[in-house]
Amino acid sequence: QVQLVESGGGLVQAGGSLRLSCAASRTGFRIGVMGWYRQAPGNQRELVATITSAGSTNYADSAKGRFTISRENAENTVNLQLSTLKPEDTAVYYCNAQTYYPVRSNYWGRGTQVTVSS
Repeated sequence: QVQLVESGGGLVQAGGSLRLSCAASRTGFRIGVMGWYRQAPGNQRELVATITSAGSTNYADSAKGRFTISRENAENTVNLQLSTLKPEDTAVYYCNAQTYYPVRSNYWGRGTQVTVSS
């Protein structure tokens, strides 16, 4: 099992910034892709950004130019810098990790709330 613990959410005014962090427990699992997803009330969970162990990134269109994902492989952590936040960014943000050894599996954190006021 891989446990993911998110931190860094909160309340911020529109135009502000937040930094989300996610730490994966060190359990002997090897993690490939890590990423962030979000879910707003009444909506499905959606991709925000992902990053491979080699550092290749992928962003949702809504995140391009405003959010930056980064990763520290040695620490099994992934961060998401949120900038120029908008009220529509309000959601619960979830950390995700995909393992490839010794098993291929998908893990989620419990989520951290980000609220952007207008």
